[in-house]
Amino acid sequence: MPLKTLKQDTADALTLEWVLQVKNYKLTLDKNRCVGCQICSLACPKEAIRTEKQPKIQGQKTKKAKVDVDLAKCTFCGICDVTCPYGAIKVTLNGTHALSILAKESYPMLVRDIKVDNRLCEKECVDCETACPFSLIKISKIGFDGNPVENVAELSPTAKKRVQINLEIQKDYCPTCKICEVKCSPRAIKVAKAIEGKISINQEKCPEGCKDCLDVCPIPDALMLGEDKKVHVNELFCTYCGACKNVCLVDDALMVKRTKIHHTPIHSGTWNKALARITSPIDAVKELKTQADQNRRQAVTKRFIAKEIAKEAM
Repeated sequence: MPLKTLKQDTADALTLEWVLQVKNYKLTLDKNRCVGCQICSLACPKEAIRTEKQPKIQGQKTKKAKVDVDLAKCTFCGICDVTCPYGAIKVTLNGTHALSILAKESYPMLVRDIKVDNRLCEKECVDCETACPFSLIKISKIGFDGNPVENVAELSPTAKKRVQINLEIQKDYCPTCKICEVKCSPRAIKVAKAIEGKISINQEKCPEGCKDCLDVCPIPDALMLGEDKKVHVNELFCTYCGACKNVCLVDDALMVKRTKIHHTPIHSGTWNKALARITSPIDAVKELKTQADQNRRQAVTKRFIAKEIAKEAM
């Protein structure tokens, strides 16, 4: 069966295709959503994805690393799609976003644990909507008559109390930076980071006045320039994506370590290998040991339940 391969690189997207007689595989990298991080390149089992530093132009901000996909190596498996914390990559078959790695349960999905209690949202507040660095939050306000409310401040006190707040978050693109949680009304939004880790800067090696990592960091206030003209870290907002590490000019000046990935339950050799690359072999082993302990506890619990049922039946 003839196979036609296509690759197109534009300012907004990188597109790869396999065109067969009855099947059309397509990978699309949205460059507007891509932050130039390390996650997809580490997860790819074929090493088809790589990141490249971009030339720095004097007087301009540092550009994020360029992500490229080797068409000769890519198998359109969809692992990059599932693993990208920013939802920048989509893999489709005949135009449908249905990934076999999920259907066959050979790879997990990231868990973006975001809980919203609309009852705790202040009637006139839109802070989380304006604070989201990716414009993923949309707030709608409905009056007691069922009609949208444009300006809550113009309502009477009674009508204002009866306004219902609906807060929608595009979770598939959310890197769980927690900015909305901090900016919103207390306890109205609760975000658990999908990726846990540690980031640190060696101030002795960090060049004074250098802002390369700060220029490319996609999360406001995750990195800050201090009075000492050195970059400092605010781990509350950091997503540990590694975009900053990709552009750092000095070896060991900036350290990003991912220690845990929150994901749907899965038992897969493919995932175990990806986890070891994204985090570390030691952290991957820790997860495997935790899973083994959970399996043993479940087995013991089932055995006790079976014995109790047997006793009751006697």
